[in-house]
Amino acid sequence: MGEKVKEGGASKRLGRAGAAFALAGLALFAYFVWRAGPGEIWSNISKIGWGFAAIILLAGLRFAVRAGAWTLCFEEPHRLGFWEAFKAYLIGDAAGNVVPLGIVVSEPTKAAMASRRGVPFAATFSAIAVENIFYMLSVAFFVFCGAAALLAAFPLPKVLRYSSYGIVAGAGLFVAFAAYALRREWRFLSAALRWTAGRGLGRRALARRLERVAAFEERIYGFYGRNRRRFPVIVMCEAVFHALGVAESYLTIWLIAGARPSVLSAFLFESVNRVITVVFKFIPLRAGIDELGTGHLARVLAFGMAAGVTLAIVRKARLVFWMAAGVSLLVARGLSLRGVTEEAERARAAARGEKARADAVPES
Repeated sequence: MGEKVKEGGASKRLGRAGAAFALAGLALFAYFVWRAGPGEIWSNISKIGWGFAAIILLAGLRFAVRAGAWTLCFEEPHRLGFWEAFKAYLIGDAAGNVVPLGIVVSEPTKAAMASRRGVPFAATFSAIAVENIFYMLSVAFFVFCGAAALLAAFPLPKVLRYSSYGIVAGAGLFVAFAAYALRREWRFLSAALRWTAGRGLGRRALARRLERVAAFEERIYGFYGRNRRRFPVIVMCEAVFHALGVAESYLTIWLIAGARPSVLSAFLFESVNRVITVVFKFIPLRAGIDELGTGHLARVLAFGMAAGVTLAIVRKARLVFWMAAGVSLLVARGLSLRGVTEEAERARAAARGEKARADAVPES
């Protein structure tokens, strides 16, 4: 009972924080639209026309590629068909973008939707965790290359230059650390928790957390040891995801500017978009933040701030389209976003309970 009260209080705090972030994002969005010029932005949007259908298609293909990568991360005897994975991915992404601080509900929602098709929640959530590892490594490498290319090819303002240095250093360290940990199967998270617990700092709470972390590490390294043949295909899926993002940026800027941009420019726009998407996932639709980052980059690349803000708005529009598709899938199943997030939490709690009972060993 006490844990439920704590979880309810935590949910309320997260909800208030999420609402505050959403309001701040909307204020930033309005400011940058006003600063770039609403008339010029509308003129840019009108140039896109039916090209928006191609932008939507490219975005849908990106969802499909990551859904395909997810299906490759299941282990026998569990499997998930591509279409079920694709639909679950759309529903989870819709929940993650609509709900403030949706990062805490999007992945469990995907797992809950997949588990409705007979696959255990623990298996679906484990596969999501594995796919996310591949995704985060690919993002780190992608933004490392983008920041390095930006530094090498353009004279940058001081703030953007130092930010790029930070991204290069941070992403490079992340990739190197992850590669080392994976190769050595280094269980550094559980080691850190044991070290902390050994000094008497919240020993009981850390012991419960240690079980979950150790189980997570075992799933990751176990998959690595048993399924190395799948790695090239999964890595290829993540690479195609990023390539489609570059193609989407290329097409959008081409339609807005009326002239073909360089592939490097499209690559840099998508690289900045990845940074914004990962770092500011807690802000619904990255409102305001995307306009800020993309607008300043467009000015550096000589497209003008209005073109960058327009690109950010077009991204939101195609995201809203696929969010609507996800919500439609929910409605067709007689569900709501709130209902499915609650179902995800119940399924996750049940999976934790089953794992705890399975691991329980009577004391002698």
